[in-house]
Amino acid sequence: MLLAGCATGTGATPGTGGSTVPLAPSAVPSGTPASLAADRTAAGACTNSSKLAGWSNRRLAMLTIAVPVSETSVSDVTSEVSAGAGGVLLFGNKAPSDLGSRLTALKSHVPGHRGLLVMTDEEGGGIQRMANLVGSLPWAAYMGAHWTPAQIQQNVTEVAKKMSAAQVNMDLAPVVDVDGRNMAPGKTNPDGWRSFSGSTPVVSKDGVAYMNGLRAGGVIPVVKHFPGLGGSSYNSDFGPARTLPWSTLQKVGIPPFTAAIKAGAPAIMVSNNIVPGLGTNPASLSPTAINTELRGKLGFKGLVLTDSLSAKAISAAGFSVPSAAVQALRSGADMVMFDLGGNVGSQTSSIATAITNAVAGGHLSRSRLIDAAGHVLAVRHVNLCS
Repeated sequence: MLLAGCATGTGATPGTGGSTVPLAPSAVPSGTPASLAADRTAAGACTNSSKLAGWSNRRLAMLTIAVPVSETSVSDVTSEVSAGAGGVLLFGNKAPSDLGSRLTALKSHVPGHRGLLVMTDEEGGGIQRMANLVGSLPWAAYMGAHWTPAQIQQNVTEVAKKMSAAQVNMDLAPVVDVDGRNMAPGKTNPDGWRSFSGSTPVVSKDGVAYMNGLRAGGVIPVVKHFPGLGGSSYNSDFGPARTLPWSTLQKVGIPPFTAAIKAGAPAIMVSNNIVPGLGTNPASLSPTAINTELRGKLGFKGLVLTDSLSAKAISAAGFSVPSAAVQALRSGADMVMFDLGGNVGSQTSSIATAITNAVAGGHLSRSRLIDAAGHVLAVRHVNLCS
């Protein structure tokens, strides 16, 4: 698993690659057998993993954190970005017209100019942060009922192109939960109209179409909420919540994720719901949900993000945001998120300290932290060796 997200890929995204000079392979004496020479060359080759192994635990920890900020004042997190935060999460409902230039200025503070994940929730309907800049989409339920997959992809591509132009490169969408309840999302149901349909095949096709629309427009999609919130007992933002039983989810809720993975999903968000049959912790803090099922059985090798660790379901399970971040990383997640509110700088520092202390105390392996950091870089195609 250590190398899963650390392939050098296609090189750095223009303007985001590191300036580090690649390590030259160690010299091979003449007359060395070809097979042995190849082994020595491979051993001396530079990889993201080999570069990250030289980073401090604190620097690695910062790369796994997405810092929340209001889209109207993105400069508020300049110090966190300067300290190496891997991403920023935009909150609000009306983006400033000059958001792109503000984000460009913020990205200039990224250490080594290696790029930054700038993410937001642009799903459609009532879950849109920057529709005034990029155009509006209807609720997913409307798309699922009235648009073909081709129409979904086309309309999403147009929005994504404008998001990318505004320097937002990640969308926490599509929602591929299977939920046919005809209601606005709220305390008792996190999905409702956020779901394309109550039909698993429809959600599978529409979810892939939405995902491909984002990618065609230059935005990284985040498929959510694994392993499926359809039919949940409650909204985990407001308290403990349970999904349908695991035996049911395997038939109804998992196929859309399988379809997305087969179509090349680069990132998946894990829910904060407890999954009956998969343990007693929220899925975002469950090694069974992430490592055994998502990574192992479904073969997902991309970036795994948590849902917001500020959710009441997390605190009800006995975790603070920092301790939840450690548990999420231990369980196989690569990037953690929390809500805007309170002192963001202090919260970010507390999370990074908890992660570094966990490594120092033997509660989180350094190899797992390097693995997580590697996935964060890989989703942006950052190559530390170029």
